[in-house]
Amino acid sequence: HLRISRVRSGENSKTSNMADPSNEPASSSGVAEQIAATAATVRAEDAAKTEQKLEHRLGGILCCAVCLDLPRAAVYQCANGHLMCAGCFTHVLADARLRDEMATCPNCRIEISKTTASRNLAVEKAVSELPAECQYCAKEFPRNSLEHHEEAMCEERISSCKYSRIGCPWRGPNHEIPEHESHCVHPYRTGADVMEALREIDARTLEERRLYDNVFDLLSYEKITFNDLQMKPYRTDEFIHKLFYETSRFGAFNNQWVVKARINSNQRDPTQSSERDITYQLILKTKTTYPLPVYYLILKGPFGDMKVHPRIHRFEFTEQENESPYFTLPLPDTAECNRLLAAKAISFRLIMFLASK
Repeated sequence: HLRISRVRSGENSKTSNMADPSNEPASSSGVAEQIAATAATVRAEDAAKTEQKLEHRLGGILCCAVCLDLPRAAVYQCANGHLMCAGCFTHVLADARLRDEMATCPNCRIEISKTTASRNLAVEKAVSELPAECQYCAKEFPRNSLEHHEEAMCEERISSCKYSRIGCPWRGPNHEIPEHESHCVHPYRTGADVMEALREIDARTLEERRLYDNVFDLLSYEKITFNDLQMKPYRTDEFIHKLFYETSRFGAFNNQWVVKARINSNQRDPTQSSERDITYQLILKTKTTYPLPVYYLILKGPFGDMKVHPRIHRFEFTEQENESPYFTLPLPDTAECNRLLAAKAISFRLIMFLASK
């Protein structure tokens, strides 16, 4: 009887333990929530990867056919829809002009020109909305706002100390400027210490002022004339037919003149270099019995959009010396030179001053 009672008491204790809810395993609802959260995270990661892949694919589709980079400004397309950025488009036209060949699309070889190619505004707008990485902070922004961010908003952009005008060479992240300027020693330097920096500033200012002073001085001359001209492309009769530009004859100071220009005049074959410049000369076409000391400069003019920095030249024309030396046309860069070469003609304004008779 004692054994039977012990067995029964053990069974009762097991039954009570099984019936106790505190001893049950974790509920299935908690496991389901954890699975759902994991699935949501996976879906978000997949969506992000898909979005990145889409942006990458769009970048490959909308890129320039020449440089394979996304255009930063205007986008041109040939008759078959192949895209080129503005820089490459003008470069292709300039190369064709230098080689005396027909410009063709790099993809389909169809003829392209300023008249046959067209702007693709839809691609320009789509590219402007694609994300691009800031070169300083590595964050992504739409391309249409990236330039403003890098120039004015990014805390990692490289900036100079406000005392750089008196010789402080420090350059660093924009957010470090307050700390640097609070410890900068240049505000406490003596006048003798900052004289070198001030001399450099004075030299730059003097050069700019000299140009304006010369212009105002020339405007006081009695004989002044200007002509709005166009230089058109021609070819030399040499073995390598070099490209040159020349204007029609125009009148000034009772004489006939022309302006002639060359491309990369210091190279035998200008087509072999990607760096380009334009040099020009002023030529007196009529005979003169007395010297003509002439000052002249080239400006943009009302019918052109040449980005030129004014520079005054002087030459005394005589019966024996009727051609001035070649002077470099002061353009900002090779891209501007290519843009001028891609056009049918180069328009500009020539101002001439006769020093004396």
